Amino acid sequence: MNKATNNACEGCEINKASNLKKLGINIDKSDYVVSLAGNPNTGKSTVFNALTGLKQHTGNWPGKTVTRAEGGYKYNNKKIKLVDLPGTYSLLSTSQDEEIARNFILFGKPDVTIIVVDASRLERNLNLVLQVLEITDKAVLCLNLMDEAKRLNIDIDVRTLSRDLGIPVVPTVARSKEGVSELLKTINDVATGEIKCKPYRIKSLPKNIHNAIEKLRLEIEEEFPNVPNSRWIALRLLDGDERIIEAVKTGEFISE
Repeated sequence: MNKATNNACEGCEINKASNLKKLGINIDKSDYVVSLAGNPNTGKSTVFNALTGLKQHTGNWPGKTVTRAEGGYKYNNKKIKLVDLPGTYSLLSTSQDEEIARNFILFGKPDVTIIVVDASRLERNLNLVLQVLEITDKAVLCLNLMDEAKRLNIDIDVRTLSRDLGIPVVPTVARSKEGVSELLKTINDVATGEIKCKPYRIKSLPKNIHNAIEKLRLEIEEEFPNVPNSRWIALRLLDGDERIIEAVKTGEFISE
């Protein structure tokens, strides 16, 4: 790796703003940037509307035909910019939607990522949740459609789920704004550092793969101090991910 790409963490805020601008996001009047991720059909757009009201607009991602929505709201006198990422089942960058969602979380470094899941189909949503948690340390799980889960007699132990995932979990029924106040507070607490997340990361891998990841992870952390997703970056490098290889060459991983 070229050690000239990163000089400790000088200019981290500038780098973050530059990356967000490249991704089409203007944060000039924002205190925090929050991204909204989730599978299709989880009520993600309803959560977005519940948080932003009418303070939103739509457009396309730079160089893409994929539509994006942006909105804003205030909480405790802080201005929050909310970016609704494309609904996706994975972040492995095999489609435009996946590439946009992954690149925003990874390179844009939002202050918080809300992961919206369907409480009545939680198991099938967990693949995306675990992938997001490999990339960022600051996440909130929005357990939406709780009314549908109750209708199907599905009982979710929210406290245990939060403990196992290592992030706060907030049950909501976004269409009736149930739980939205708690969601707003939790987003704020994660953004300000009042809540410290310790996200679950998969560790059960074959020994040779584990050793290769660890060796590469240490090199990444030496090159990019404090990067929160070194293990995930190592995994993608070993998989030959061209976008991540390019990011390492250019130093896009300078972290806050």
